[in-house]
Amino acid sequence: MSLEGENTRSDNEKSAYDLDAGSDDTYPSYEDAAVTVGAPTEKVSPLGYHVDWITVIFLNISRMIGTGVFTTPGAILKGVGSVGLSLIFWVIGYFFAGASLAVYLEYASYFPHRSGAEVAYLEKAFPRPRFLMPTVFAVQSVLLSFSSSNAIILAQYLLVAGGGKTSTWNIRGLAVGVFTIIVIICILSTKWSLRLSNAIGFVKLITLIFIAITGLVVLGGHTRVEDPHANFRNSFAGTSSNGNGLATALVKVNFAYSGFENAFNVLNEIKNPIKTVKRYAPLSLTIVFVLYFLANIAYFAAIPKEQIRTSNQLTASLFFTAVFGNSQAVTALSALVAISSFGNLLAVVIGSSRVIRECGRQGVLPYPRFWASTRPFNTPLGPYLLKWILTVIVIIAPPAGDAFNFIVDLQSYPANAFIFLMSIGLFSVRKRRQSIGAPRTEFRAWNAVLVFTILVNIYLLALPWVPPAGGIDAGDVSFFYATFCIVGLGILGVSGLVYVVVVLLLPKKGNYTIRQLLEKLPDGAQATRLVKVPNSELAEWDATHDEQGDVTSQPKD
Repeated sequence: MSLEGENTRSDNEKSAYDLDAGSDDTYPSYEDAAVTVGAPTEKVSPLGYHVDWITVIFLNISRMIGTGVFTTPGAILKGVGSVGLSLIFWVIGYFFAGASLAVYLEYASYFPHRSGAEVAYLEKAFPRPRFLMPTVFAVQSVLLSFSSSNAIILAQYLLVAGGGKTSTWNIRGLAVGVFTIIVIICILSTKWSLRLSNAIGFVKLITLIFIAITGLVVLGGHTRVEDPHANFRNSFAGTSSNGNGLATALVKVNFAYSGFENAFNVLNEIKNPIKTVKRYAPLSLTIVFVLYFLANIAYFAAIPKEQIRTSNQLTASLFFTAVFGNSQAVTALSALVAISSFGNLLAVVIGSSRVIRECGRQGVLPYPRFWASTRPFNTPLGPYLLKWILTVIVIIAPPAGDAFNFIVDLQSYPANAFIFLMSIGLFSVRKRRQSIGAPRTEFRAWNAVLVFTILVNIYLLALPWVPPAGGIDAGDVSFFYATFCIVGLGILGVSGLVYVVVVLLLPKKGNYTIRQLLEKLPDGAQATRLVKVPNSELAEWDATHDEQGDVTSQPKD
């Protein structure tokens, strides 16, 4: 078999760059020129085209602005030790997110009809060993496909806004209820879930703009805050030199910016996708950075440093209390933060449902037709149900206390590993494109940007293993500081083990070979099903099926 990237293509194949018929695209697609493996390309999106430039902006903004800027400043300050370095880390996080965004943009320019972002890009960057990368990514995506931390924060702010008792089970029950409502909205209508996301995204912007302006008023000495400049005097005093604390802080900053890539999860639902994301994805990231930076200045102007350091997940509430004092203002603004968290969860659910759908379409999850289908509501019902089940389990099951910080760190660690692999894999994709004479696409990241992304991810993967200054139990959780690293690597290890057993050992023992079979669903969706072909029938199978697994009219030569 000839996989993508092998130099066994004929001259006719090397020149097979055709414009996509029936599309608004005006660029030749690498998808058409390359022998494809993994999920088939859906040239016409079965989910429709409800994502315009406004939705691109607010899908990213809603994913980024959720709970991070309202909840993580205290943990970041605890990690870096000083106000000055804390602010610098928010700038560093912006540049790192921008560099990573460039990687996504280049991949998107090569594969404009593939949603799911990392799912598709890792599949194309590492086609060999066949099925390895899709299997590893699919297993970790399923195991970590929960949004419990954001749901819990949303519940906490709702209870603060409503004056309710913030007991553990009140928070958990409310988190499950609100998350269930969000999933139901997404299941019933893609169009209206996106419109709601846009509307809440606008509320998010207004909320952060209000916080930013209020912070400037505080700095001007026009509020009840007695000394708004206290935290900015000797702002670098107490700066930490501990690698673990610095790495943990950067992980938290990255968590706050995570979501800049959300629009790439729905790329196949955008008309003229490259032009749209190339223009508006960087704009959404820059808007969020400016508001994040001003919000942090506002916090440091209004709240004593030590209170921020120990604020856990309610930094924004401390800010409202310090500035306004009265319960009515705190209640109203806590409600705005809750609305922001609701919109974040909505954007997360929309984006991650496409990731799970693409994993299912690759065939590495059981029942690919279930994951790929858009019936009965023209939405990915299967992925939504899976996300709801896993999120509810993780909301209810973990013990109270350190679960939030642990889950944030755990979800970030494998994500950093995959972005690291994507950045390295981009060089391989470029080389294969060059070998088949592919023309230049609309976007290409600078090599320096790729190197920067690789180095930062190495830092994020390595430095969390450095013990904190106070010993192995002195991290931001009450147990072993590197537990999230161990669990994250363990999940990747389990993913690799699944590949070895299912793709290598069982076929060898059963005397069969795994092949792809293309399945076309009545709703227009397409998926790949992995089938067991007895070795005695393998030659006949390969003669009557193409690389994608579609049945050919005649045996291949």
